Amino acid sequence: MLNGKTAVITGGLRGIGAAIAEKFASLGANIAIIDMNAADEFKSKLIEIYKIDAQVYCCDVSDTNSCKETVAKITEDFGGVDILVNNAGITRDNLILTMEEEDFDKVIDVNLKGCFNMIKACGRSFIRKKYGKIINIASISGLIGLPGQANYSASKAGIIGLTKAVAKELGGKNVCCNAIAPGFIATDMTKDLGSEEEFLKSIPLKRLGKPQDVAELAAFLASGASDYITGEVIRIDGGLAM
Repeated sequence: MLNGKTAVITGGLRGIGAAIAEKFASLGANIAIIDMNAADEFKSKLIEIYKIDAQVYCCDVSDTNSCKETVAKITEDFGGVDILVNNAGITRDNLILTMEEEDFDKVIDVNLKGCFNMIKACGRSFIRKKYGKIINIASISGLIGLPGQANYSASKAGIIGLTKAVAKELGGKNVCCNAIAPGFIATDMTKDLGSEEEFLKSIPLKRLGKPQDVAELAAFLASGASDYITGEVIRIDGGLAM
């Protein structure tokens, strides 16, 4: 389904990003993982099991020049970019009255500016190919806001606005840009947020999501089956934010 496509996935060595990388690899895509770490074990697993090409690039997505240089290297190695998944994200939770300015700025820089940097860096490849799929990982926090996450909620709401603007700007170039808004997914990032039992009270499906749930949706948005979908924000939250 994704045979011969090159997918760039930020924050792709663990959690949702790793699940998306593995799903795309299973569908035949070549995988370029961008992460703050340059671990080779996961890359080797993808190559061995799925017989695709995979590379890991160490890059801070909040650094504009680093993104430019990394995407240039990916383009050299793979010949271009077909799919971009902006998954890299951090949390630095606190109540707004006690949140440090540095913690607000850092979350915005990584989560929101990182998306902007990567879309801009990959844009020429999409326009040259007259094809592209951009998938931004937002959050229900960006739709409903969560206490203690003013910085995170603001960054994810910003991603939703960015998604819609990019969809309008690049639609004429046959580039689709959509966002996924996960709810509580069982990852390292969510395990410290509080009691699972408390979460389940608010989730109609009465379970936490799995990274693989998000990966399945991302695979649909990366495929030809979604060619007439752009500018959408799709919740995957077990009904939490209805």
